[in-house]
Amino acid sequence: MPAKVKGTRGAPKGNQNARKHGFYSRVLDEVEKLDFELAAGVDGIDDEIALLRVKIKALLEHDPENIKLVMQATNTLAGLVKTRYNISKEEKKGLKEAIGNVLKEVAIPLGIGIGTGLSK
Repeated sequence: MPAKVKGTRGAPKGNQNARKHGFYSRVLDEVEKLDFELAAGVDGIDDEIALLRVKIKALLEHDPENIKLVMQATNTLAGLVKTRYNISKEEKKGLKEAIGNVLKEVAIPLGIGIGTGLSK
């Protein structure tokens, strides 16, 4: 009786079936599928950090009164930067304070009331 040859299960390494036929393919249109394929090829979170910075800037220019969204975006930015640079909780607190100070420096000259939202 011949010995069983152990094979690997699943698709070969580098197979793209999941992107083309997998879970997300059912909810993405063709343009989104192309964007998804491009995004899946990006390593790290540097692009997300840069994109979020651009979006925060645009938000401050076009909808500066939306303090809740500004705070959510800046907290997300702080979390991404913490993850990217693996900084401690104390350093993260300092980063949040620095982001808050920047917002105050931008918001106050624009005449935007930011209230107590930055203290959290």
